[in-house]
Amino acid sequence: MDSPKRTLLKATIWNLIGLGMMALVGFIVTGSATVGGAMAAINTLVGLCMYVMYERIWSRIRWGLARG
Repeated sequence: MDSPKRTLLKATIWNLIGLGMMALVGFIVTGSATVGGAMAAINTLVGLCMYVMYERIWSRIRWGLARG
């Protein structure tokens, strides 16, 4: 099971990757770095919060864990 710190680090790294991709897509779609960047920032903030909550909820669920 991941610790809360590990979960947060994993979520942060994953969301930084997503931030870059979303900013690029936002720029391509809108033609504006400002609008694309704002879209990416909002998406990243929401995604980070949701991912951390999702991981912490799953860390409490024992179903499907291999016993070793």
